[in-house]
Amino acid sequence: MADEYFLLVCDDAPHDVVLTDAGVRVMDVVQVVRRLTGLSLWRSKVLATQVPAVLLAAVPEKDAAAAVSALRDAGARAETRERPEPDFP
Repeated sequence: MADEYFLLVCDDAPHDVVLTDAGVRVMDVVQVVRRLTGLSLWRSKVLATQVPAVLLAAVPEKDAAAAVSALRDAGARAETRERPEPDFP
């Protein structure tokens, strides 16, 4: 039996939240990263200082925009990226 793949089309394509620069208020950004990801303070700091970093993967566009807004309010540079559609054979 051959494997078959189906692509489900939905209204909201998944997005990634990418931290591109932590800015000068690094600890404020670390606190936001911790709140968004649920990671420990130490892991959040490591993630915030190793940019660019994908903080959230495959989240709805509305949640991604809210996360980017929170990061920007803390002084970071962040962006949302739409996930590419998989290319099934």
